[in-house]
Amino acid sequence: MALAIGMALLPAALAVAADRPLNVVLLLVDDMGWTGAGCYGSDLHETPNIDRLAARGVRFTNAYAAAPVCTPTRASIMTGKSPARLHMTIWRESATNRVKGRRLLPPDTVANLPQSEVTLAEVLKSAGYVTAHVGKWHLGDAAHYPQNHGFDLNIGGTLWGCPATFFHPFAGPFGRQKEMRYVPDLPWGKPGDYLTDRLTDEALRVIDRAGDKPFFLNMCYYTVHTPIEGKPKLVERFAKKITDGLDHDNAHYAAMHQSLDESVGRILARLEQRGIADRTLVIFSSDNGGYINKYRGVRVTGNRPLRSGKGSLYEGGIRVPLIVHWPGVTRAASVCEAPVVSTDFYPTLLEATGVSGVPDHNAQLEGVSLVPLLRTPKATLDRDALYFHYPHYYQTTTPVSAIRTGDFKLLEYHEDNHIELYNLRDDPGETKDLASKMPDRANQLRTRLHAWRKRVNAQMPTPNPKDKHAKQRSGRT
Repeated sequence: MALAIGMALLPAALAVAADRPLNVVLLLVDDMGWTGAGCYGSDLHETPNIDRLAARGVRFTNAYAAAPVCTPTRASIMTGKSPARLHMTIWRESATNRVKGRRLLPPDTVANLPQSEVTLAEVLKSAGYVTAHVGKWHLGDAAHYPQNHGFDLNIGGTLWGCPATFFHPFAGPFGRQKEMRYVPDLPWGKPGDYLTDRLTDEALRVIDRAGDKPFFLNMCYYTVHTPIEGKPKLVERFAKKITDGLDHDNAHYAAMHQSLDESVGRILARLEQRGIADRTLVIFSSDNGGYINKYRGVRVTGNRPLRSGKGSLYEGGIRVPLIVHWPGVTRAASVCEAPVVSTDFYPTLLEATGVSGVPDHNAQLEGVSLVPLLRTPKATLDRDALYFHYPHYYQTTTPVSAIRTGDFKLLEYHEDNHIELYNLRDDPGETKDLASKMPDRANQLRTRLHAWRKRVNAQMPTPNPKDKHAKQRSGRT
């Protein structure tokens, strides 16, 4: 798509010299829960490099993924629009194979990010940026790969959501259907090579070969998603550290975090080595909460003190780590408690880089720029609510929508239309349902949630005529 993109003038306090434009590195982890890193309170994982990044920038404590599963959140980052507006509310494989044996039928959702959408990569590329995607894509088939969404380079990105294995040759049968999968563009490997490391090798080459041009590195790790496979020596070391009572008690999962952290450290070190760290904005986050179910008979993780995990609209499914370091703007070791969401990345990066974007697309953005919070973490945004919509089933949930405004969060479950209300400041674990005690507030939030769904044309599940006598499910996990 040919885009006419101009450069907008920035306020003096944010301006980047014309000959030294701001680079952008987005580090997106798959399935990393809110407490997955040391700086967020992990009781097992060791993440010194991620912790140092937080010590240099802003650590957000109320950051959310736009959805409790991967594809929708990634679409929100690329477009600045909510998954509900995009009709991309489920991961790609499920969008192409609707589950029909439940009490409600899921809507017929969009499986491929439409080429009509103006992505973050497209606007940055039109402004002279080298745009590179490395790692997980999961936003469409080959006709909708990164190359057709504004990226100059695509290394490792496919229609699949996870690899068959994290070890060389990163290929093999996957799932019950034994689908053959592979990770492309990683040649000349050898036995023992680890996927997280190899993707980082390619990311470093991108940084090196960008030369003097500004670059946008969309570094999307497949880790810490299944298959839960850590390097053997790291697994052995963490197995010796596990004791009773830990919330994080999976040695393979801990080892995967260790490898992730090492890769984050390598990327940050390369920015320093090339003398460009002082003009590179780094964002670190996850696409949804931690996976609390079992893999090969072993629980993957917990999200304590948050409730539930991936797939759920309880906090454990959507609250995620978010760290932003913008040299000269963010203050070291600062903490921001304001509720923010992944749809905010798009307008934030437009303002930070001074790229104006496309007016028609910008008019539909649902995210807001986080620049005021990056400068002053206690600032306020021109927004008083966050909305979520997941009209699907998962191991942790039945179809549900949610709204958060201030300290209060309301969930509406669609099987029986029951609502739950929580005060997240007093009860972050969502253990005390206040809906019956505060009916006026609950009804007000429910009305606002319905109005938002109508405004964005959110798709709803529908009754399954073949399951009329199914027992009602409460949706609680």
